[in-house]
Amino acid sequence: MVMGGRRDPQAVSDDEAFSRYVLPEMEVMVRVAMSLTGNVADAEDLVQDSLLRAYRAIGGFDGRYPRAWLLTIMRNAQINRTRRRRPEPFHDPNLGETLLQRERAHDSAEVVVVDQAFDAAIEDAFARLPDRFRRVVELVDVDGLSYQEAADLLGVPIGTVMSRLHRARRRIRHRLTAAGLAPRSRR
Repeated sequence: MVMGGRRDPQAVSDDEAFSRYVLPEMEVMVRVAMSLTGNVADAEDLVQDSLLRAYRAIGGFDGRYPRAWLLTIMRNAQINRTRRRRPEPFHDPNLGETLLQRERAHDSAEVVVVDQAFDAAIEDAFARLPDRFRRVVELVDVDGLSYQEAADLLGVPIGTVMSRLHRARRRIRHRLTAAGLAPRSRR
């Protein structure tokens, strides 16, 4: 029960509230953390930091919209971490390429060429998106968050998320069409 914006302390303990509201959202938190950080170690650190913050604040949580509450905590934790962090000099964006190449070794030559061209076109189109569009695509299309969850995480209205997502998808579609990898629209 919620009283004056806070849970009734006699209704459920902090540990029970944490188990009820936070633990079911762990999978989403990990996906979003990976999207925010770009690497496993930083994502794990961000989730751990967010969980600690959530545990400390669970007594003031009213029980409504736990995912939005947790993602807001995570967003704020990431903002704080980014402010303190120095650039990473040894970042290798091609780290997973060797495994991907081994996986594709048994595909036909035609499949490999088409897949590589399509993947390259998608990566190029995605990389050329302005950051505000790229973030929305990551959160909604890659991480599977709802528009509202993405809006809460980014601190923008839901209409802004919808608009940015529409524009980002249109830009990606345009680049794929220009590369001959998507059908032309009949507009």
